[in-house]
Amino acid sequence: MSASWRKNSPSSCPGKSAKRVFAQMTRASTTVVAEEKNVDGRDKPGHDGGGRRRAIRFAAIALATICIMVGAFAAWVVTLGPLPLEQAQKVSTSIVDRNGKLLRAYAMADGRWRLPVDAKTAVDPGYLKLLLAYEDRRFLSHRGVDPLALGRAAIQLMTRGHIVSGGSTITMQLARLMEPRRERSIYAKLRQMVRAIEIERQLSKDQILDLYLALAPFGGNLEGVRAASIAYFGKEPKRLSLAESALLVALPQSPETRRLDRYADVARVARDRVLERMVEEHLVSEDDAVQAKSVTVPRLRKPMPILAPHSSDTAMAAMKDTPVIKLTLDASLQKTLEALARDRAIAQGPNISVAMIAVDNESGDVLARVGSSDYFDERRAGQVDMTRAVRSPGSTLKPFIYGLAFEDGFVHPESLIDDRPIRFGSYAPENFDMTFQGTVPVRKALQLSLNVPAIALLDRVGASRLSSRLKQAGGNLVLPKDEAPGLAMGLGGVGVTLQDLAQLYVGLARVGTTKPLREIMTAKDERDPMRLMDQAAAWQVGNVLIGTPPPENGVHNRIAFKTGTSYGYRDAWSVGFDGRVTIGVWVGRPDGAPVAGLVGRTAAAPILFDAFARTGKIPAALPKPPKGALLASNAKLPLPLRRFRPVGELVRTNGDQAPRIQFPLNGSRIDVDRSNNGQFSAMPVKIAGGVLPLTMLVNGISVGEIDSRRQRLVDPPGPGFARLTVIDATGAADTVVIRVQ
Repeated sequence: MSASWRKNSPSSCPGKSAKRVFAQMTRASTTVVAEEKNVDGRDKPGHDGGGRRRAIRFAAIALATICIMVGAFAAWVVTLGPLPLEQAQKVSTSIVDRNGKLLRAYAMADGRWRLPVDAKTAVDPGYLKLLLAYEDRRFLSHRGVDPLALGRAAIQLMTRGHIVSGGSTITMQLARLMEPRRERSIYAKLRQMVRAIEIERQLSKDQILDLYLALAPFGGNLEGVRAASIAYFGKEPKRLSLAESALLVALPQSPETRRLDRYADVARVARDRVLERMVEEHLVSEDDAVQAKSVTVPRLRKPMPILAPHSSDTAMAAMKDTPVIKLTLDASLQKTLEALARDRAIAQGPNISVAMIAVDNESGDVLARVGSSDYFDERRAGQVDMTRAVRSPGSTLKPFIYGLAFEDGFVHPESLIDDRPIRFGSYAPENFDMTFQGTVPVRKALQLSLNVPAIALLDRVGASRLSSRLKQAGGNLVLPKDEAPGLAMGLGGVGVTLQDLAQLYVGLARVGTTKPLREIMTAKDERDPMRLMDQAAAWQVGNVLIGTPPPENGVHNRIAFKTGTSYGYRDAWSVGFDGRVTIGVWVGRPDGAPVAGLVGRTAAAPILFDAFARTGKIPAALPKPPKGALLASNAKLPLPLRRFRPVGELVRTNGDQAPRIQFPLNGSRIDVDRSNNGQFSAMPVKIAGGVLPLTMLVNGISVGEIDSRRQRLVDPPGPGFARLTVIDATGAADTVVIRVQ
């Protein structure tokens, strides 16, 4: 230490010197502080100004950190990609009837059953009330995440040491179902929260609930409340008991450990826990809960419904990737007729199947289609749809022969016709019982299904004309290769399907027009009616068929029907209609083998009448006779209509010529004057030959007799095609078709 430091040191100064030194130091310090202030009043660095800068610097760093975290979070959210809504909305294809009732569902490609759900209309409100109360009581108010529920879950975790409730909303659960992950972590929960907010932004509350109810797991390959309710209770969830509702609330929480087909007791405990909590929250009374707890839980799964399997398969093939396909079928009628077909097939014997189709007359909609007696019976070829199989129709085409004969005007239901041996070239038809009835009314000939009169009328009508007319009306007749229509088609020498035959009979019920059958519901119905025959002729056929003697289980004059039996007893048919519906029945072996004693009247007709009886409705009356229909006994008919004579008997022996329409010519176009307020003026018709009196018919309706001058003014029926027919006293006739314009 230097001498100078020691000289000036306070320790070397006694007494007053020490005080003076202390005072000097104090003044020096004050002087230093004063000198550190600038003349502008600002602080020098290193004191209070430095603290503020440190605070600003800290705030900037914090803000930057927050921005980085927000940016990172936003980037992470972006990496999540869009919501997999399209994948989540995929469901099993459901086939439903005209009223929305499930007929059949097809499992998804991975084997899961997932059916679409409409919570408002297809789910019991009591179940929804329990579900929301148990899982997410503030579902309708939150925006995907419920802070109160998360806070409650956190408190329960801290106080009890384990997870009591996850705090997940239904929307968060839906997010987990849309993107399933096994782990339960903060990251997974955060992901669910983000996805839940996205879901709430894109979907309404109703859509969220519907999607949740379709995706919620219920054990095994069951997803959604509809699939679970059908599999466990055998019914739709539209009406559920308290016990059923509580069980369906409990299962999704642990679907595999509570599977009813494996762990029914565990599921029952979980159900009871739901009921107890609902009692605590005063949503369920104690008595109701006790009663619900006493209900046993099902231990076996029920099969998914399989109604109308053939129609469902056809619709599925026609409308791939359509979630819900609506058919025109009526589920109740379909179920009834399927049971009837199954019972009657068993009664008929082994290997025999039964097919049926029911059609609404007014709309042409198929109400029921039973393709076979048992879809899963291999011995009966159950998966072959026999309503679409081409088979020999037997005598079921006879009504259309008579209809065209009525339309042409050369025969009437009360006309007499001979049933006696006759030959048409090399073809000599015989009756089924190998007997002949002699002279009978045409009405009786059709009701008894006599073969000779039918072939005689077909010879007059023309087989080609019958074939083309039925094809025009939607009946696709299948002829042997390179073979033209012939007289044998009147007795079954042609192929036709049951559905086409039913469509033709619908044309009789509709009084002359058919409509293409429809089985898949469409937004717009663009089907146009097709002409079968004149109204009067169609009504006369129906009026005759309703008088056909019914089978033992039938009632007279209720159903207009016709039976048929194919050659070799291979096919038995019966088709009938009332004023509301047409039903067709086929009985036989799908492989085409003959069955001894298989006859339409005894095998198919009783099934037809049972089918009408099981519709649950009284047969509706047939339409009233249309304007112009000739209602008269044989004695009051015009002379040419009193008796039908085959073409071979119209040859004159006295030199008289058969009548011939000279004007208008066949196929001609006639321009008619319409100057009288748009009304068509009368059209002249001239006849040559024939034996008086001559009767004139327009479209099968008599318009009076032609005088000795053999000409007459006829009022045209309107624009379009018209058929003019003249018949003389001997029954000889001539017909032309013209176009009025």
